Amino acid sequence: MKQTAFPPMAYQPGMEAIDSNIMERVLERTRGFSPEKYTIDAVRAALRTQTRSAESFAALLSPAAEPLLEDIAQAARRETRRWFGNGVGLFTPLYIANYCENRCTYCGFSSHQKIKRGKLSMDELRREAEAIAATGLRELLVLTGECRAAGSVAYIGEALALLKDYFGVLGLEIYPLNVDEYRFLRDCGADYVSVYQETYDPILYEKVHPLGPKRCYPYRFHAQERALLGGMRGVAFGSLLGLGDFRRDAFAAGFHAYCIQKAYPQAEISFSFPRLRPAGNITEFAAITERQLLQIMLAYRLFLPFAGITISTRERPSFRDAVAGLVATKMSAGVSVGVGGHDGEAKGDPQFMIADGRSVAQVREMLACQGLQAVMIDYVGV
Repeated sequence: MKQTAFPPMAYQPGMEAIDSNIMERVLERTRGFSPEKYTIDAVRAALRTQTRSAESFAALLSPAAEPLLEDIAQAARRETRRWFGNGVGLFTPLYIANYCENRCTYCGFSSHQKIKRGKLSMDELRREAEAIAATGLRELLVLTGECRAAGSVAYIGEALALLKDYFGVLGLEIYPLNVDEYRFLRDCGADYVSVYQETYDPILYEKVHPLGPKRCYPYRFHAQERALLGGMRGVAFGSLLGLGDFRRDAFAAGFHAYCIQKAYPQAEISFSFPRLRPAGNITEFAAITERQLLQIMLAYRLFLPFAGITISTRERPSFRDAVAGLVATKMSAGVSVGVGGHDGEAKGDPQFMIADGRSVAQVREMLACQGLQAVMIDYVGV
């Protein structure tokens, strides 16, 4: 079926609109964010406060904070130990399908990419689950491409029902859903939902999402709120660093999570910080340095100290090792970003190139050498 572009703020048939003003609040606050206006004195003031406001968060993200990164890191370490002790959670992603109906300009799964597509059968899924569970992991993140036809809600629900026999915590990183669909997948075994807005800049968002349902900015924006209304225990936020102005996108994602936490105090909030990586024929993008990435992570820890922070295998092993326990409270290990690939060869091509291919055992050993505890599961359902 031929796709046509639609206005990016327009909901399409089947997309549920909820009564929420959070998007308007986030966009308005982000428009007023000027990183260059902050001084080193504003950063020092942010460090002295116990409960940090959005204005303090903005100062910590600003260029003025860069000379004080060591002081910020020490403050962040104290908050990490206060809320999470010396534990670092381990999980791995499992891609169960990589079909996609969106034409995002930056993604290896995009519909215009000439890649090998695949989808796991339930027998293949069971073999993958057995291989992953054998490593000792008890938390799994289930991912698909964004295609309802090839990865339906019913298919994802069937997969979750199978996987919950092997894992104690199941996360989802799939296309956005309506409230009743999130409720169905929660009943199938899902615990939390990760949705990344990619960029919070509406003009850039339209440009990099020329075709497909992902083009609808507000439907994606409100996905976390719909997931919580559907009974999910937790939601994760993030932006794709390198796609737009990284400081503005980092501020918007943090303020978005802050607003959600205020509206849904029972929700477990977490963040991930993906930087653009080579994928398919995508090799050029804005460079975000490791130092800048660290600054963003530290600012999040001080703004929302109780929030989980995940560091992905997009990053080099040395960087992941350095942030573990300092600010990161969850790490992926034993990763495959193709379809399957934990039990033999992947059935479909990967979404991007990883930088840390260490096994679960190797990551556990690294954590132990730093005096950190690998946490395989931190939640027990009753």
